[in-house]
Amino acid sequence: MDLKSSNIRNVAILGHQGSGKTSLVESIYSIANGTEKGSIEKKNTISDYLKEEKNRLSSVSTSIVPVIYENHKINLLDIPGNDDFIWEVLSVTRSVKGAVLVIDASSKVQVGTIKHFKMLRKRGIPTLIFVNKMDKGNPNFEDIMNDITTKLGKICVPFSYPLGHNDNFDGFVNVVTLKARKYNGKECVDDVIHEDKKMKVFELHNTICEAVALTDDSLLEKFFSGEPLTNEEIRIGLRSGVLKGELVPVIFGSALNNIGIHTILSMFIDYMPSPVDLKPYVGVNEKGEEIERKTDVTEPFSAYVIKTMVDPYLGTINILKIDSGVLHLGDEVYCPELSKSIKISSLFTLKGKEQTNITEAIAGDIVATSKQDEINTAFTLCDKNNYICYKEIKFPTAVCFKAISLKDKKDEEKLNPVLAKLKKEDPTLEIKRNVETKQLLLGGLSESHLQYVIDKVKNTYILNLLTEDPKICYRETIKGTAKATGKYIKQSGGSGFYGVVEMEFSPAKESIFTEEIFGGSVPKNYFPAVEKGFYEALQSGLLAGFPVIGVKATLLDGKYHPVDSNELAFKMASILAFKEAYMHCIPTILEPILKISINISNQYLGDVLSDLNSRRAKVQEVNDKEDDTSVIIATIPESETMDYVTKLKALTQGSGFFNREFYEYEEVPESLKAKVIENCSLLKK
Repeated sequence: MDLKSSNIRNVAILGHQGSGKTSLVESIYSIANGTEKGSIEKKNTISDYLKEEKNRLSSVSTSIVPVIYENHKINLLDIPGNDDFIWEVLSVTRSVKGAVLVIDASSKVQVGTIKHFKMLRKRGIPTLIFVNKMDKGNPNFEDIMNDITTKLGKICVPFSYPLGHNDNFDGFVNVVTLKARKYNGKECVDDVIHEDKKMKVFELHNTICEAVALTDDSLLEKFFSGEPLTNEEIRIGLRSGVLKGELVPVIFGSALNNIGIHTILSMFIDYMPSPVDLKPYVGVNEKGEEIERKTDVTEPFSAYVIKTMVDPYLGTINILKIDSGVLHLGDEVYCPELSKSIKISSLFTLKGKEQTNITEAIAGDIVATSKQDEINTAFTLCDKNNYICYKEIKFPTAVCFKAISLKDKKDEEKLNPVLAKLKKEDPTLEIKRNVETKQLLLGGLSESHLQYVIDKVKNTYILNLLTEDPKICYRETIKGTAKATGKYIKQSGGSGFYGVVEMEFSPAKESIFTEEIFGGSVPKNYFPAVEKGFYEALQSGLLAGFPVIGVKATLLDGKYHPVDSNELAFKMASILAFKEAYMHCIPTILEPILKISINISNQYLGDVLSDLNSRRAKVQEVNDKEDDTSVIIATIPESETMDYVTKLKALTQGSGFFNREFYEYEEVPESLKAKVIENCSLLKK
């Protein structure tokens, strides 16, 4: 087809895990293309093609399924409903300005539904709601709509009404067009509106007409004069309301039986924004000044990387949303994050895992390129002569860690490249080696997130990982002042060692070395050796062997030998002085304190605060937000956060989440010091 930006629709398919998002995508593709529909149970869907997805029977990665319908290209993005992959939602909705929120009729509005709806509202993304699985368990229309309007708001308006007699769902009435569709066992066909449904249908139709009339004075006058609005007037008014976020249409159907699929396809075209309807994208130029790009083929080229995938055989694949201009195969474009130009040597569209080569991509479309290993998610690409850099997305930080090691040590060389690929795909992963504990740490958003990564390492890269809890990096410090003399003397004929120092050790904000030598008791050329010995001694305290911080060392006096004194002797003397004084300086154990930011619904505030109190946390502030949620800022010992991801989800019914960062070290309570020292001793055995 001769594709134009105005004929493109980019639609994110969101919803709570298990609501039927992938099944809806399959039905839409099947209806639009007249092909056989895939099934999650048969593991032959277009979008769930990864081995992990087939094993779990649920999506773990965003897939793109383009559909051609009535001369429009509709890019469907099937996004995982699991919170472990929330970064995919954030990345996709930066660029995709249309969404379908899928609800399971039997479960109604769930935690994931509310989370996604709030995020879509915050980002101003026009949304349709598809109530799926209406064919199972005789769900009640009134109960479902009441749950939706109570939890999501009265802007949610039903655009369809169940058709079947009594509670038997076999179709629906489009209350906008007043046309009925019925499932005959094989397909949906036109039908009549049953008498027992007419009153409710016309009531809903009148409600929609009134909402449309309120958007225009002339329509309002026409409506109240009793003159019916035309279908075109209704369509234009509804489109305006949906695009402004004043209306959220609710469609009832069944992806399994293809009920409501034709309607939702038409609604994509009628009510979802085309790229040209979008506000200009804002970025910065080389000077950091804000500039704009309209979604128009006449603008300079720019694109945003919404997702990066690494295929073991095909290499890196970057999915691009073309924000402006046109991208041609073979173009040389500029990447601000890399400060270099790159050549687009491949260009293709994706349908699940299937690639179709193309020679150009226009503003508004979603395409992919490969063999660009340096490019990552949230990078910008632009015309090399028209610089623009878009703001990177702030992804959640890793809050759950596991120490990992290989079951087979001979695979050591393979592990780091594999972890680098996984990190490239998932920006929420954190991989770091703790030099103190000698553990390789893998961080993610939850234990299930980490387990998915570990399973992927095993299934995709054939590496078996062992896991254990990470060790806490405690510190030691001193609370008192003491002096000591360190002597390192070894004289047995010939060149020997002779170094004597008298030093004072006292508490300080930062570890620092000073000297107050009078005369030449210790020559200045040995001061660096004494300092080096002091800092070396700090590497291991005498309480539990943890590094020591917050000590001021002052060199007061000493002795030297004109022949046997050397740098090594004074370094060792400094170490001995530190060890001699240490236990007289009132040493203590410090624990790492994290600063956490917790996002929760207000209804769980009391329970969360109570739990934080039991974990020795200190709440710094509680900020109320407009959407009945709160953000708690608190400091908490790292040792108290090992199970906090799981606990927070339990306290908030899966809706709460938090970010973390290192804050400071604080003294361990006296009642816990002995246990920390004992555990450390056990770990060293």
